[in-house]
Amino acid sequence: MVISLLFVFLIGYVAITLEHSLKIDKLVPALFMMVLSWTIVYLALPSIVLWLDPAQGLFQDPKCGQWSIPELTGSIAQKREIIDATLLHHFGKTSEILIFLIGAMTIVEIIDHFDGFQVFKSLIKTKSKLALLWVICILAFFLSALIDNLTATIVLISILRKIVTDSDLRKWYAGFIIIAANSGGAWSPIGDVTTTMLWMNHKVNAGSLITHLFLPAIVSLLVPLVIASKMKAFKGTIQHINPKEKTKKQSVIILALGLFLIILVPIIKMTTHLPPYMGMMFSLGLISIIAEIISKRAFSLTDMNATPSHTSPTFKALTKIELPSILFFLGILMTIAAMESMGMIYGFGVQIQESMDVNLFVTLLGVASAIIDNVPIVAASMGMFQFGLDHEIWHFIAYAAGTGGSMLIIGSAAGVVAMGMEKISFFWYLKRITLLAAIGYFSGIAVFLAQLM
Repeated sequence: MVISLLFVFLIGYVAITLEHSLKIDKLVPALFMMVLSWTIVYLALPSIVLWLDPAQGLFQDPKCGQWSIPELTGSIAQKREIIDATLLHHFGKTSEILIFLIGAMTIVEIIDHFDGFQVFKSLIKTKSKLALLWVICILAFFLSALIDNLTATIVLISILRKIVTDSDLRKWYAGFIIIAANSGGAWSPIGDVTTTMLWMNHKVNAGSLITHLFLPAIVSLLVPLVIASKMKAFKGTIQHINPKEKTKKQSVIILALGLFLIILVPIIKMTTHLPPYMGMMFSLGLISIIAEIISKRAFSLTDMNATPSHTSPTFKALTKIELPSILFFLGILMTIAAMESMGMIYGFGVQIQESMDVNLFVTLLGVASAIIDNVPIVAASMGMFQFGLDHEIWHFIAYAAGTGGSMLIIGSAAGVVAMGMEKISFFWYLKRITLLAAIGYFSGIAVFLAQLM
């Protein structure tokens, strides 16, 4: 059965990585992986001996202090009851993350509905190529920490198109936006799906994550930027800047409100101890009300026949969110949950810790995230290691998985979206940006490890 689960995961993941060649969206193999994995578990129920039930956890031998997976005993009906409870637990924890992401995506789309992000364009006035690079990257670094690295990349490349007319030059800027956005997302609990997963699964606290990763993350950006300052591509001035567009008052209001409400989510968790998705739903509800008032129309989200409900900013925002990405995360996380429940992830983690230094392993995880999506890597790592809240390894995993993907353009959601928007080829990025991203990645690791001494 273990071999069957591993086979399904490997075949499914190959299909995900080849989505462009197969012309099948990655959510399709992800969903099939999820269903097939749990089908294998249920069909093999009579033969299951070991089961990692979230309610029971691992068993610690009082004599040697070692942890092991508890045995699954009882009748078939009793076993099925335990597995049903485990499946429901994993689905509930996964749904918390997905609801959180839906809320965050909707808030960002509401901001975009009112052209809130165009406020940043009005603040960029320089004609120097190098100065623009620094401004765009610093903006990407902090914006991605608030609205996630994927959205920040889309927003900034869209702004960049109105400033830089040379498509070849924009590719260079887009490459550095990827580095900046991934670095910025790594130190924030809401800046990347992986940091959100670690935060919502009680591996890290928001304040501690920021404290430990801000410096390594900014170093991973500054080192490539300093090198880029000497590069020919960023010498001189921009040939043309489009005429300045007038910023609307409502754009500024919605942008400020939206960013404030997203920042408010960790504060709500710390003060009320509510799950993060509850805070995000509160923020979504509040900005929806303000958006309706600014739109000068009656508040009506649920009545589709009300006039004119189809113009509701919130309704429009909900139709634009990346639902395929949400379903992809569902499939991946629930597939990993099946493997984790069988003890496969934990067993692999034990072997790793016995044969390799953990810091070296996490460093390699970051490199692997440039090839393999960082979501399953982090999901698996949470089942591998049994460290406590805010252990240094969780912070290290957050940094490695977040910034390691910058080394290849296919290694992060930010890279993939930039690849599509600016038609950047894999080899163009590999030849010009990969080495800079790798230097930044390892520089940040050096700073992170130095902080632990």
